[in-house]
Amino acid sequence: MFSLVAGVAVAVVAPAVCVAEEAVKTQEKTIVEVAAGNEAFSTLVAAVKAAGLVDTLSGDGPFTVLAPTNEAFEKLPKGTVETLLKPENKQKLIAILTYHVVAAKAMAADVVKLDEAKTVQGQKVNITASSDGVKINDAKVLKTDIVCKNGVIHVIDSVLIPAEK
Repeated sequence: MFSLVAGVAVAVVAPAVCVAEEAVKTQEKTIVEVAAGNEAFSTLVAAVKAAGLVDTLSGDGPFTVLAPTNEAFEKLPKGTVETLLKPENKQKLIAILTYHVVAAKAMAADVVKLDEAKTVQGQKVNITASSDGVKINDAKVLKTDIVCKNGVIHVIDSVLIPAEK
């Protein structure tokens, strides 16, 4: 009986230890390093590189990055990502990417108390919290509080597009 109970305890505790170890690993890395180490963000990382924002987002921060997944980029009209990655569209790409960054470390508990947040791009994003979860503009927040050395990542299911100026 004891070995069965001990086995259950190990089965329950082991995943928690893995999650805790993973959290420690992200806290030792910059936002860019964490994103680059996760295949779900490969399109975002390619865009950050093309925009020349690697050094900026690897800096001291603190930053909050609203990170769209590869699937989020796939929701854009066909050819949009490829067009944005072209050198002649660098300024538009920078505007879109910096619209995903807030110059502060905003944990989920802080974000849900806000109605909006000013982005590095200059425009504000709207924040709504409901029983269905949290949305940033029309993007649903999928995962929160991935703590990094220079800020925090919140994963979103859509690419945020700033209003044309």
